[in-house]
Amino acid sequence: MEILVILGRVAFASFANVYQKQLSQQHHPLFIVMASYAMLAILCIPLLFFIPISTLSNEFWLNCLLAALLDMAGTLFLVKSLSTTDLSLFGPLNAYKVIISMILAFFLLNEVPNLQGLAGIIIIILGSFFLAPPKQPKNTQHRLIQLFTNKGVQYRFLSILLFSIGTLPLKNAVLSGQALATTVFWCLLGLPLACLSYRLFTTDKVSIVKQYQSAQSHIMMLSLLMFLMQYTTMIVLSQTLIAYSLALFQLSMVLQVFLGYRIFKEQHIRRRLFSCLIMIFGSLMVLQA
Repeated sequence: MEILVILGRVAFASFANVYQKQLSQQHHPLFIVMASYAMLAILCIPLLFFIPISTLSNEFWLNCLLAALLDMAGTLFLVKSLSTTDLSLFGPLNAYKVIISMILAFFLLNEVPNLQGLAGIIIIILGSFFLAPPKQPKNTQHRLIQLFTNKGVQYRFLSILLFSIGTLPLKNAVLSGQALATTVFWCLLGLPLACLSYRLFTTDKVSIVKQYQSAQSHIMMLSLLMFLMQYTTMIVLSQTLIAYSLALFQLSMVLQVFLGYRIFKEQHIRRRLFSCLIMIFGSLMVLQA
């Protein structure tokens, strides 16, 4: 049963990224995030009848609110990244979540990585060398510099950072409020934050209603996938250590490379699949350390 939940989570997340990328080619990232959270709220309202709200602790509300804030911002940068980056490049960068988590543990928990952990980090970085296309004759810039200075890649790193920080309050919320309650209120609390961000930071003059009408089917499918992804994530977090959860979620990068090739006709697929294998190996080394 556990493996089915994990595989489901991998599939839901990967196909959600496909819809986010498709939408980002025609709509502003802030609109995509706000519209998807609005549809998530509609999906979640009937589920409130199945949640014993009066039994939820103050700790649950605080952790859920913090996680919703961090994840909403992370989702925004995720969509901004997909708007300018190949899905087959976006996916493998998920391996850097392990590195960022280790850095956060070093500064916040004084956890010093051992030699195996450092070796895993080096392997992940070396693996990302193959993500960038081969250098052109006139381009003397190093591939890694070319990769890390890409705006879409930088947005991806920002989303990974926010999701990584948000994992801890999310797990605390799950442990005190169960998976369904955490998922439902993660969605509901994210909506006003997404609406506020759209109001403050967008200059888009196109009517929200017109934008929604032109993207209705994609928004509905994206929201359903986001809900299923988040719910399966909550189940995994409630039963598995965070480190092992991150390791299991690395499987999605291979599927994303394949989907980028099949749906968006992206190039350099063999190189990126090879990069995935190297980065997954490095991630497992770090997590085992």
